[in-house]
Amino acid sequence: MMKLKPNWELKNCCNHEQVVFLVTVAVCTVVILALWRTILLKPFKLVTVFLHEASHAIACKLTCGHVEGIQVHADEGGTTQTRGGIYWIILPAGYLGSSFWGMVLILASTNLLTARIAAGCFVVALLVVLCVAKNWTLRGLCIGFVLFLGVVWVLQETTKIRILQYIILFTGVMNSLFSVYDIYDDLISRRVHSSDAEKFAEVCPCPCNGAGWGVIWGLISFLFLCGAMYLGLVILS
Repeated sequence: MMKLKPNWELKNCCNHEQVVFLVTVAVCTVVILALWRTILLKPFKLVTVFLHEASHAIACKLTCGHVEGIQVHADEGGTTQTRGGIYWIILPAGYLGSSFWGMVLILASTNLLTARIAAGCFVVALLVVLCVAKNWTLRGLCIGFVLFLGVVWVLQETTKIRILQYIILFTGVMNSLFSVYDIYDDLISRRVHSSDAEKFAEVCPCPCNGAGWGVIWGLISFLFLCGAMYLGLVILS
């Protein structure tokens, strides 16, 4: 039996599916940048903030802490109240976690089955967070996005409007770009003294300030985006 090996070298790139993947990512990027300061992207930005705060919460639970509540604000800010856990793991988990989830969503979009799984997991996560949400912006976001994904799923299964993979891909690209931008805006271009990076610099013994950690986290987030593109091409080869 012939075994299929991953085409890590991307030999004979690019086939039709790879070209469609690259073009779609490029189109998503252009649309996101063109509409960056418009109300149309507001829900997707808030979803990115949700994933940022959810990543803090996951890191807290994984390090045996307790999550007391999560808030997402209309001004694209958010907070996660935790007790216990390992602080120096919880702090970077927000920015790096949202970048990681962006990569996961981009990769999930390469196949209809994995896109369905990603959408299903996303809905479950939104419903779980709905139970610990501390403000109505987050509650509304959870309910609204669950309904939105539900409508997209119904259209995918019952009509010729099959856009589930594109919605998952757009959300992944949006999450990756917003994460990199958010790191630059909050941690590098201006010093927000209450930021995760500034708090991390206080507890980390390394001789690096908040801006320095912002640069490091920004590079890691950019690598997640590049990794998503590369692995997506490998999967589609």
